[in-house]
Amino acid sequence: MIEAFAQTEAKPVRVLRPSDQRRHQRVAVALLGRYMLADRREFPCQTVDMSPGGVRLTCAVLGALDERVVLYLESIGRIEGTIARFPTGGMAVRLIATQRKRDKIASQLTWIANREALGLPEGRNHERLTPQHAGVVLKLESGREVAARIIDVSMSGVALSTQTTPSIGASLMVGRTPGRVVRYFEGGIGVSFMLPISPDLFHDGLIL
Repeated sequence: MIEAFAQTEAKPVRVLRPSDQRRHQRVAVALLGRYMLADRREFPCQTVDMSPGGVRLTCAVLGALDERVVLYLESIGRIEGTIARFPTGGMAVRLIATQRKRDKIASQLTWIANREALGLPEGRNHERLTPQHAGVVLKLESGREVAARIIDVSMSGVALSTQTTPSIGASLMVGRTPGRVVRYFEGGIGVSFMLPISPDLFHDGLIL
């Protein structure tokens, strides 16, 4: 569970100074994640847009107005807030954070927006470890199953040693965990999980 483009040259996106954050325009970002309501139920979600002060989510289960919510978002990490309103298809959360945390979120959003605009590779935003049980079976879109070995894993993805090279963007199952291929390297592939692993499950005894 959660504790608690065009061919013209793209220009980096500017995030305003902390003093301007109330007027800061939200950044359109589609980040996968999970949220926990006050009754400790957890559900998957995806962001629609986000600023250092709030985030709009697409989700199936809504909480109550002003209810406290804990979020875990890929590339952002753990944040908290209260439900502010209910736009179509989800809810908007007003973030509760120190100024230091808001500054960090602003920097993270700048990186994410610039990464997408400039076509940069995804960064490693989470701690990585090598699990005790490194062997895993990959199930490809065709239904074929192949053996692989985990090099290292984070809450958002895994590096795998395998001779199989599915196309970039291809969906597959890493054990019981759904993901998509995001990169190649010598002797293996990098896979991004469809939903991040919950922090309480992320340890060296992890089995995907």
